Amino acid sequence: MSSSTSAVGGRQRMSAEDRKVVAGTMIGTTIEWYDFFIFAQAAGLIFAGLYFDPLNEGSPGLAQLVSWATIGISFFFRPLGAIVAGHLGDRIGRKTMLVFTLVMMGGATALIGLLPTYAQIGFWAPLLLILLRILQGFSAGGEWGGAALMAVEHAPVNKRGFWGAYPQIGVPVGMILATLVILVLRASMTPEEFLAYGWRIPFLISVILIGVGYVIRKRVAESPVFTEMQQRKAESAAPLGQLFKHNTKQVVLTALIFIANNAAGYLLIAFFSAYAIGLGMNPSAVLFATLLASFGWLIFTMYGGMLSDKIGRVRTFKIGYAIIFVWMIPLFMLIDTQNIWLYGIALFVLTIGLGLSYGPMSAMYAEMFPVHVRYSGISIGYALGAILGGAFAALISQWLLNKTGWSGSVAIYIMVLCVISFVGVSMVKETKGNNLRVKDVEI
Repeated sequence: MSSSTSAVGGRQRMSAEDRKVVAGTMIGTTIEWYDFFIFAQAAGLIFAGLYFDPLNEGSPGLAQLVSWATIGISFFFRPLGAIVAGHLGDRIGRKTMLVFTLVMMGGATALIGLLPTYAQIGFWAPLLLILLRILQGFSAGGEWGGAALMAVEHAPVNKRGFWGAYPQIGVPVGMILATLVILVLRASMTPEEFLAYGWRIPFLISVILIGVGYVIRKRVAESPVFTEMQQRKAESAAPLGQLFKHNTKQVVLTALIFIANNAAGYLLIAFFSAYAIGLGMNPSAVLFATLLASFGWLIFTMYGGMLSDKIGRVRTFKIGYAIIFVWMIPLFMLIDTQNIWLYGIALFVLTIGLGLSYGPMSAMYAEMFPVHVRYSGISIGYALGAILGGAFAALISQWLLNKTGWSGSVAIYIMVLCVISFVGVSMVKETKGNNLRVKDVEI
């Protein structure tokens, strides 16, 4: 019996092959969120002047709005990427699609670092920037689903939450890497040097991540569940059609469950730092506080996965969303003090709720779908949740601040999303221990 197959049978400790699996699932989400953080930083500080500046001639400030919009536009292509990658992943395997999406996503990120500016090639510069951002969104749409399934489908039944948390911690790991790179660059060069060429370095560094991820993923065995499905010739002839015929409810619920976590998480990455700096806090200190919060997110995401193996996925999600809901008003009260220490505390406590409502996600989503449409189902649900949750969370938050002049309006916005996600997860019958090989799943 192979290492992977025995894992499904109940082995408790990770073998060398198992460690390859969890490392391979984590690397893609790490690259995705590393990319998002550096892209968000560049959209706020760099892209408006280098790629969209002519828009300011007729309407001052429009360039910055369009620059912020480039963050969200990629999300609309995530469902398409999820459909394509999910359909192919359910037909040809998780591993093949994981390698493909990794190379596509990392390649697009690196090319942004080489992209000429508007002053050099005219309107082709912003057009190519948008096209590369769309390519990132397309590849990211299929990335998470395959990573989540590779981890969960290799795991022992009573360790699915823990193993499934590994692709989830790619979020804080990506943030940690990106924050460290930016902190080093800002400390080693002048603002003028950073604007001239330094901002390109974080994008080009993604090539290293691609190389590491490619080597790891090529050495990972295919999911044992998918392999067994192929051996039994149980693969659906049209998994996407089957998905929407029989599992629309699961897709909708996975999207609703994700929106609050995704929105709050994207505020942690893209909005809180800009808001704090706007209040007058030191940018380097704000970045360092974000770095510490990233470590908190990593810890509590792993804990959330482990906790869900003990008390259940649904209950763990509910605890996480309750924490985010209760903490949002105090969070903004602490940030508004303009005290960097209180700012750091505010972000760190938020990561408790974020971790508990993110760590169990891979396991629960995998357990909600039958095997022949599982990749498609969780990928599309995740992508739709990202559109409804995080795609324009920063823009909506800024609009609320401009309209109301009260930071509490942003807190209420996230609290409303928490209620929606809480209700969504309450509609799911506990999934812990579900048979991943069945052809139908009751929720």
